Amino acid sequence: MIRSVLFDLDGTLADTAPDLANALNNALVANGRSPLPLQSIRYQVSNGASALVKLGFNIDSGHAEFEPLRLQLLDFYAQAVATDTRLFEGMHEVLNTLEALNIAWGVVTNKPTRFTKPLLHALELSQRSACIICGDTLEKKKPHPEPILHACSIVGCQPNETIYVGDAQRDIEAGRRAGTKTLVAMFGYIDKNQRPRQWGADGYIDTPQDIIRWLNDFMPN
Repeated sequence: MIRSVLFDLDGTLADTAPDLANALNNALVANGRSPLPLQSIRYQVSNGASALVKLGFNIDSGHAEFEPLRLQLLDFYAQAVATDTRLFEGMHEVLNTLEALNIAWGVVTNKPTRFTKPLLHALELSQRSACIICGDTLEKKKPHPEPILHACSIVGCQPNETIYVGDAQRDIEAGRRAGTKTLVAMFGYIDKNQRPRQWGADGYIDTPQDIIRWLNDFMPN
């Protein structure tokens, strides 16, 4: 029996790419560079601020300006964390359905608390979510299974009673190591060079509504 569904945040529960792209472009413009189109930024969003700095400024973490630029980008993001971010189409209905079925849902993300809590508050999800596990809630973060196991403990469900949904390989690895069922959000930030069907997930969803179909498949007859 599935009793809980846990979601990654960026690229799974919500489309956060527009606001993160704006933060990167604000940093680029502030440093005398031209902004980049959203589509060229979108598929790096799940990899965090460091990946965005590397993309935008074409430097790696060993560069003297890398960390100041990363912090600047994050400051821009903190000022507008939920301006253009929205739940993916159909996700509202999925959450409503889960609640109607008395199935708890929560968030397990590598995104720091500084951004996660204000974002979920702006989306009016903070009080509805059974748990919010951020990248700095524990010492470990995905792909380590501990954040998902911690979420299961808070929700009061066993891992084998839980589905974890994510759009990155580390999400599926974390869920598998924790012992949950896993679904790949194919509508998320998956680059064309990635091979999500080699990640070992239990299923693949093209829309949020597919979660309900898989939920029924995971239930006993």
